[in-house]
Amino acid sequence: MAKRYTDEFRRDAVRMAATSGLTRPQLSSDLGVGLSTLNKWVQQHQHDDLMSGPHEDVEKENTRLRKEVRLLREEREVLKKAAIFFAGQSR
Repeated sequence: MAKRYTDEFRRDAVRMAATSGLTRPQLSSDLGVGLSTLNKWVQQHQHDDLMSGPHEDVEKENTRLRKEVRLLREEREVLKKAAIFFAGQSR
């Protein structure tokens, strides 16, 4: 029996195919969808506005992601400094 996917899953897969930078074979493998199925969805929805639909929390999500990026950058800087410090200690 063929596996059924929700419309939301299909839209997300098409959006990811268009914007993720992954190749379609990689994406289809990651999503557990056949490559021909993913290609068919992309072809069917290539003219759709991928950002249409319910996106009322986009601004809230963007704010959260900006905070997370800032935190990760700070952590990266701390780790860089720690690596330099410990590299100097081993000599």
